[in-house]
Amino acid sequence: MSEVPKGWSRVALEDVADVLDFEREPINSTDRDSRINGKTVSDLYPYYGATGQVGFIDAFRSEGQRVLLGEDAAPFLDPIKDKAYLANGRFWVNNHAHILAGAAGLVDNKFLCHQLNTVDYHPFVTGSTRLKLTSSAMKQIPMVVAPSAEQTRIVTKLEELLSDLDAGVAELKAAQKKLAQYRQSLLKAAVDGSLTAEWRKNNPPIETGAELLERILKERRARWEAKQLAKFQEQGKTPPKDWQKKYPEPIAPVPITEISIPETWQWTGLEQLSDGSPHGLKAGPFGSALKKEFYVPDGYKVYGQEQVIRGDTYYGDYFITKEKYEELISCAIKPGDLLISLVGTTGKILFLPKDARPGIINPRLLKISLSPTNVDPHYIKVVLESPYARHFYKQNAHGGTMDVLNLGILKALAVPIPSVEEQYQIVQQLSEQMDAIATQEKSIEISLKQAAAQRQNILRAAFAGQLVPQDPNDEPASVLLERIRAERASLDSTKKARTSKPRKAAT
Repeated sequence: MSEVPKGWSRVALEDVADVLDFEREPINSTDRDSRINGKTVSDLYPYYGATGQVGFIDAFRSEGQRVLLGEDAAPFLDPIKDKAYLANGRFWVNNHAHILAGAAGLVDNKFLCHQLNTVDYHPFVTGSTRLKLTSSAMKQIPMVVAPSAEQTRIVTKLEELLSDLDAGVAELKAAQKKLAQYRQSLLKAAVDGSLTAEWRKNNPPIETGAELLERILKERRARWEAKQLAKFQEQGKTPPKDWQKKYPEPIAPVPITEISIPETWQWTGLEQLSDGSPHGLKAGPFGSALKKEFYVPDGYKVYGQEQVIRGDTYYGDYFITKEKYEELISCAIKPGDLLISLVGTTGKILFLPKDARPGIINPRLLKISLSPTNVDPHYIKVVLESPYARHFYKQNAHGGTMDVLNLGILKALAVPIPSVEEQYQIVQQLSEQMDAIATQEKSIEISLKQAAAQRQNILRAAFAGQLVPQDPNDEPASVLLERIRAERASLDSTKKARTSKPRKAAT
């Protein structure tokens, strides 16, 4: 370890911080809701957890200024994210954060808080999926303590530098938020026709959306009839009377009157736009049809939410045998299909490229095989990712702890369809603008990472004694530590005197 500046001391956290965990108490959200119901904001107090405020409550257990350090659920191993933060005034803390204060009121709370955000927590936390910092481990965290006057100078300089840095970060995050909003506005414009309004003025449709849908439905029926006739011929049978009436008409959803689309567009549905095969719109296998015990090291790929959420066709290593694949052939995918997530993270879409590995979908996905040549799957992906569609998912999803979609729900989704030419134009214009947004977002992400690194450099310099000059006239930290010990001893004696019971007189 590097040498500390003259007048500083190396200590354990318990030497310079009072642990006030007796002040904390967990209250579940249901009880808190009942306690705050009908009360005004002025009647409520902040309720804090591992990394910040998590709600309100109608009373307080702490008053003044405290340093709150995560006990669990904090980003202990992330070198950039804060693990400690300050709470001021009157507030309540749950059992996911430790409550600390500068020892005997003689150590600056801000000095402690900033330093706790530079600590390497690897040796002090336990657990695998949920890391925990116990009180005993926390007390042994190595710290440095500067003379009182220098603590004040350090905190003042830190607040000056970090304030400027935080202002820059706030601007970057505001720009990030605006880009996200712009992305959503572009998707909205793509599906209500405003994105290509100028293009339509100069390019009258060769075929309107209504005419396109009529042609799709005719071709869909013609493919079904051709397959039926082929079956009769293969079986050596004469087609029965009125056999065409058995054609399964696709569901036509109710048009959305709240959304205005161009006159040349048409409302339709996913089933109408599918290729007309029995499995053109199909959810994954249910029940015991697909279990992990069926997985093999290599074979036909099993597509699940991991690929869809990541937007990565090639991710994942779950496979099944050829025999199992043929058994579940109705759930098989092909290039050009769209996969939709149905559970939890609902409505995420993945387009399968030409080199998509043959396989099937799992029960958490639905696949759409679109009408060949008549519908651009990239355009349908835009519709399914639009704010309009996401609102539809939220309104119609069912489930308790998580949202769940199903085939019936998605069949009811009304889809605005323009001419094939305009579909391509929408995808092209949107792609160009989305690429520009992605470039700006990447630049912002780089700047945010640089700001986080700069923040850590500033903090490290502060607690290495390099941020402000030392003053040889400052009272050394060793004297401060002696005063802390004396104050604590005095407080302990007072407590013992108050709690000791008088002895009975000898008889």
